[in-house]
Order: sequence, then structure tokens, then C-alpha cells
Amino acid sequence: MKSIEDTKLSDEELVKKIVEKNDTHLFAILYDRYAGVVYNKCYGFSRRKEEAQDLTHDVFIRLFVKLRTFKGKSKFSTWLYSFTYNFCVNYVQRNSAKKKERMTIVTDQIKEEDSGLDEIDDATLFELKSDKLAKALELIPPSEKMLLLMKYQDEMSIKEISELLELGESAVKMRLKRAKAKVVKTYNEM
Repeated sequence: MKSIEDTKLSDEELVKKIVEKNDTHLFAILYDRYAGVVYNKCYGFSRRKEEAQDLTHDVFIRLFVKLRTFKGKSKFSTWLYSFTYNFCVNYVQRNSAKKKERMTIVTDQIKEEDSGLDEIDDATLFELKSDKLAKALELIPPSEKMLLLMKYQDEMSIKEISELLELGESAVKMRLKRAKAKVVKTYNEM
């Protein structure tokens, strides 16, 4: 049973107790705290309410199983954010294999396609029509879409993205630059 004291625990203390006791009642507290945030992230990848609800449910089932892998090196909310993004990226990649005739995803290596698109500034990205931009985002690799969503939808800084993805800041900047160039190129080809 959930107690008043349990609801006042920090995320990290709560996770520790859940792992120690394998307690689904305590896990419900964690679910209540983060279901909305996880749903919003899932909705960003799915664009359908029912699919986002299913993804949210799946994230929390997987989370319960994987909770013991949380080591406390970052805040739990940061770890959950990364966990959710990775889950959604994997989901999109699995589904895209099924929808190959509609979408091609390049996962091997990012090709240098910087011809004429070297400096895509944020203003250019924001000028794109939102419905066409949404379609263009669906056509770029999920990992690049994820970076763009982190930066522009979730308003994360380069430093925050760097810490979350465990990459250097210069690597994040380069990947963002390539992702912006790719989405603008895809948009212009539509």
C-alpha cells in the first residue's frame, strides 16, 4: 500500500525502495509523477493519441523491469527522459522497417550532405510550415529527429543534451547541424 511517507520520498529514494522490495504499489507513485511527461514524449514520436498511450504503457512496463539499472549518476528524471527517448527511437525504427516502402532510414553512417546547407540557422527552421515540417521530421532518421525535438520542442541546452546522451558538446553541435540540414533538405524536396 502507498503511504503518505512514501509519496514524499525523492525520486531516487523511491526507486531504491521499489528495487529493494519489487513493490508495484510504490511504482504507482513513480507512475503518477511521470506519466504525463512520458506521454508527451511518446506523443511527439507517434502523433496519434492511442498510440502514444500504448507507448507510455509500454515504457512503464519496461521501466519496472529495468529500474534496477538506474545507478543514480544523474537525476532520475533525466535518466527517465533518456530511457523514454531511447524506447521511442527504437519503436520508430522497428515500425519503419515494416513501412519501408514509405520511408527510408539511414542508420549505418551519416553521409556528408552539407552541400549548400552548411549553416542552417534556427530562423530558417522555424519558417518552415508546421504540417510539412512534421512530414519532413518523419522522413529523417529517428535519432536525428530526437535531437531536434530535444533542442527545439523540449528547449534543452547543448550541455543538457550532451549530458543526457553522454556525448561531447561539439559532437552534439555537429549532429544538430546535420539534423537541421537534413530536415531542411527533406522539406525542400517535398
